[in-house]
This record gives sequence, C-alpha cells and structure tokens, in this order.
Amino acid sequence: MTLHRTTQLPISIGRAQKRDVRAQFAALCYRVVKDKPEVLLLTSRDSGRWIIPKGWPMDGLTPAQTAAVEAWEEAGVVGQVTDFALGIYSYGKRMEADLVLPCIVTVFPLKVKQLADDFPEKGQRRRKWFSLPKAAEKVDEAELAAIIRRFDPRRLRL
Repeated sequence: MTLHRTTQLPISIGRAQKRDVRAQFAALCYRVVKDKPEVLLLTSRDSGRWIIPKGWPMDGLTPAQTAAVEAWEEAGVVGQVTDFALGIYSYGKRMEADLVLPCIVTVFPLKVKQLADDFPEKGQRRRKWFSLPKAAEKVDEAELAAIIRRFDPRRLRL
C-alpha cells in the first residue's frame, strides 16, 4: 500500500464547465476488532448503493479534514483522520436526469473512535461494518474495491 501526502490543491482553474472532472474527498472509516480491520460503509441517499462518505472540497479545510467532516455528516463518525491518501478512484456523479459529472475521489483513512446516534444525515442512510473482503465486494467502483482490499491500518503513521 502506497501512501501519499496531500496538500491543499487548487480544484479548478478558471470557470468550470458542466462536464469538467471534479474533485471529491472521501474517508475510509475503519476500526480493528480482534486484530482484523473492518470498514464502515453507508448507503447512498438516492440508489441505496454501498459507499464511503465523500464530498466536495470545503473552503479553509484540507482534503483530509473535508473527508472527516463528510464522515461526520453522512455517518456520524467521530475519529482521527490521517492526511496520507490511500489512493484515488473515479465515478460518475448523477446530478440531474441527463447530467453525470465525472469525479475523481481521493481517499483518506479515518480511525473511528465513536459512532454518534444523532448526526446530520441520520435517517437518510444505513451504515454497517464489513470485513475488508466483504466491503470490497459491496462497493460498485473497482478502484475503490482495490483500495479497500489492500488497506492495512498497521502501515499508517498516526
């Protein structure tokens, strides 16, 4: 597993076009139970697919901090995010019936310390812990599945 340190990156130069590639930041929320890592997946609001928390860049926050905010809002995760990227994956974000934005998502590991009972998107999503192999099977994006399969929290520098 290769870890990459990221910095605040310019997201767009000039005026964005409807079909330009967009950047998002995601949290791979994990815990270790009996020396086995588990990943928290949640359902998307629209299709019910299994995903990881992710969202658009936020002014004043680093990419890793943005991923942590998204994990809180979408899944009620409280924990420690690491600013070493685990990797990137791509997907198409459906914005309207006829508009799908190509997105590149940078994934940051977030060690879960607590799951809140009350959080902004409670009731809009389900959340569930999975083993790494099972989580990799559940997500639709092959690149994300590969990131999950090769994830090893023992290699993180916290």
